[in-house]
Amino acid sequence: MSDIWITTKGGDKGETSLGNGQRIPKDHRRVETYGTLDECQAHIGMARSLCEYPEICEVLCSLEQELGKLMGYIALFPGLVCPDIAELEKITLRVGEITKKNYRFIRPGDSAPGAALHVARAVARRAERAAVGIFRTGELAEDAYRYVNRLSDVIYALSLWYDHLERERKGEPESCL
Repeated sequence: MSDIWITTKGGDKGETSLGNGQRIPKDHRRVETYGTLDECQAHIGMARSLCEYPEICEVLCSLEQELGKLMGYIALFPGLVCPDIAELEKITLRVGEITKKNYRFIRPGDSAPGAALHVARAVARRAERAAVGIFRTGELAEDAYRYVNRLSDVIYALSLWYDHLERERKGEPESCL
């Protein structure tokens, strides 16, 4: 049989390897946390693939890259550091400036990119619920937990930005009728 390059068979008994070589059960909260972030990243990628606004696409791509680093950090790969939460906060501030902090209740199905972002937001909140368990036991550093905690807010802000641009493009009013 030729070399296997995707399937390692190392997890066939319900365990997986962390970046530091340690083996843990696949249902460990650490694995659940980075696995849920992986799912969130995939939904952000879906939103980016559907988005026609280059500036938002650039932010989404950057967020995808930072989530990759965060997942590696949580999976204990040596040498990786937690992404800087200040970058998330910059995105939220930027969206607030663009939208003039106009708040609207949003229906997640108003657009395909917006819906994908709302799925990503909901998944980010699930990642936060998984992360809190390993944060409370001291297995997750505070900076990583704060990043996961802030993630759903940023994704929500990005959906507001997208909807704002769509209303501008279509000439729709900023406020709900």
